[in-house]
Amino acid sequence: MNRLKVIFAGTPEFAVPSLAALIAADLDVVAVYTQPDRPAGRGRKLQMSPVKELALNASIPVFQPLSLKRDPDAVAQLRSLDADLMVVVAYGLLLPTDVLDAPRLGCVNVHASLLPRWRGAAPIQRSVLEGDATTGVCIMRMEAGLDTGPVYHRVETPIAPRETGGSLHDRLSTLGAEALTAALPGIADGSTEPEPQDDTAATYAHKLSKEEAAIDWSLSATAIERQIRAFDPWPVAQTQLDGETLRIWDAEAENDTDSAPPGTVLDTGKSGIRVATGAGQLRITRLQPSGKKPMRAADYLNARNLDGARFG
Repeated sequence: MNRLKVIFAGTPEFAVPSLAALIAADLDVVAVYTQPDRPAGRGRKLQMSPVKELALNASIPVFQPLSLKRDPDAVAQLRSLDADLMVVVAYGLLLPTDVLDAPRLGCVNVHASLLPRWRGAAPIQRSVLEGDATTGVCIMRMEAGLDTGPVYHRVETPIAPRETGGSLHDRLSTLGAEALTAALPGIADGSTEPEPQDDTAATYAHKLSKEEAAIDWSLSATAIERQIRAFDPWPVAQTQLDGETLRIWDAEAENDTDSAPPGTVLDTGKSGIRVATGAGQLRITRLQPSGKKPMRAADYLNARNLDGARFG
């Protein structure tokens, strides 16, 4: 029996375990599609994507079109590969219908949520931000709509109380690769029938923005604590103090109440900086002043007196 011919499309670190799993499964990965090399770092040198680096190390041909919607030659090249299946993991380019229909078995996507909840660009961070108790990964057959396709396989996992966007990203990256490996045999032989999504239950995980990083102290301590965890490592929750931007990396929500205006520093000490919020109090334990590395709040207090201060 011939090996399954697979095209892989992905770009960031999240996609690497899935490509590695396909290679380890001894499938015929005929090509890898990834976004073009981008300038990065202080020197703005061109840097290849993590997926490209793995593909080159595995001697897999790499293609990097700027677009598949506006480049007929790139689409023709992809179709000429005569693949059985295309696996897409955080590729970052929209796939037109003639690409979705090109492989014999279509295109499947590894999506980092329990669809139909959190369709869209930032499902990992949105699940933490909203305080979801569980999340997971879905192996979905792609169609023209945004994450609307039927689901072949799903795996659920709890979200830990102190989970950050970064830690959940890493866990779901690995879980997605495992789910993909589990789903492929049934997809390949047609024995797994994908389950349609309930569109009435859909929620959308809009792309993160730097503007969302600003802390609104009128929110509850619980909501702000979730924001801090969700936006670690990017865009990082932040607040202003006397014109200076402080990034907040770690904090704990407390149920104590106080009549002070939200953002008011209530007390400081070795355990951190306790701040009034719209409901409850937030104890900041790790922060980052402008131009400096992250530090313990207690160390920041050694050089700064916050008596009577108010974040805003």
